[in-house]
Amino acid sequence: MAAAEQNNKPGSAGSAQHPDQTGQGRQIAPAPVQKAQIAILAITAGALELGAQLAQALPADLYPCKGQIRERFAGLWHNYEALICIMASGIVVRQLAPLMHDKYHDPAVLVLDERGCFVISLLSGHLGGANALARQVAAITGGQAVLTTASDVLGLTALDLWCHSLGVQVADTKRFTQVMGRLVNRGYVRLWVDTISLADTVQPAQPALPPDIHQAAGPAEADLFISPCLHPADQPAAAALLHPKILVVGIGCKRGTSKEQIAEAVSAALSQHGLALQALAQLASIDLKANENGLLSYAAEHQLPLTFFSKDELNQVAGVSFSEPVFRATGARGVAEPAALLAAGAGARLLVAKMKWPAVTVAVACMAWPPPPVSAPKDP
Repeated sequence: MAAAEQNNKPGSAGSAQHPDQTGQGRQIAPAPVQKAQIAILAITAGALELGAQLAQALPADLYPCKGQIRERFAGLWHNYEALICIMASGIVVRQLAPLMHDKYHDPAVLVLDERGCFVISLLSGHLGGANALARQVAAITGGQAVLTTASDVLGLTALDLWCHSLGVQVADTKRFTQVMGRLVNRGYVRLWVDTISLADTVQPAQPALPPDIHQAAGPAEADLFISPCLHPADQPAAAALLHPKILVVGIGCKRGTSKEQIAEAVSAALSQHGLALQALAQLASIDLKANENGLLSYAAEHQLPLTFFSKDELNQVAGVSFSEPVFRATGARGVAEPAALLAAGAGARLLVAKMKWPAVTVAVACMAWPPPPVSAPKDP
């Protein structure tokens, strides 16, 4: 449907760069989906007594469960970040079985006896925070935190936490699980960062690495492969692909453009240039679009920050495409390209020059990467 104004490969959209001095723009951050923090479920009188102490200390919400265990679990599962269950582990396992999805979505679940002697991290130990919460609860009860995650037992890096702290998205969870097993069995994994074709640099900078994540000598050796591309040409079949959140899409649109039209344009621009939607970090436009419902709805639906710049800020960016109709309507020499570069920050590069659809124009810029050094996460 779309006809690109320029069909450039990633990194070849010209020499436009972020100027040294720019305005800050006005950002609208999406409201995150809010969940209550911690629910405590208890059955017996002793469990309720301990639950009341924990509810005060953490704090948390206490729910008596006698005679309504199944209803309690089902009702609290999607509404809390963590569940602390003061009851036999067998009861908890039977209730969790029909509710569980995966470790990227399930809440943390702890199980402990009513004396608080053993605090078991049962589910979502890393990303859900169950391991850290187990230690916190054990410190309150004077008991022992029971952790069974291999990385913690062996003193290795929790790869899922490390990726989260680095701000990269796992493209294939099954392959990533295989790499985590490789780390446990071999004691190390190797990393390759594939940003050279995007950044127009001689060699991409590398993130600070923990001792059990080694820098690969080349892409063929990689167990972890970081790239904003959908299908990197050099990615080995056994490597887990990770997408860094480094892409910024600048958007210009006609009044009344729907979120569906914007979604189609953004997805097409990225896919036609081999870029992953998971690598999209934020959106940007001119401040005249600050009340554009379709644009606001698209940003909110995808939980993407949306930054607006004035025409004067946009006009500071050199080396971008000029549009006479846009200049007459807005006073800005262009919108999509300069907005993307400004929002991407210092060191940004234009990857995809503006592409035009009937109601939408988009351009894609790449942030400088990697972010500041990240140490190896091992649960606190």
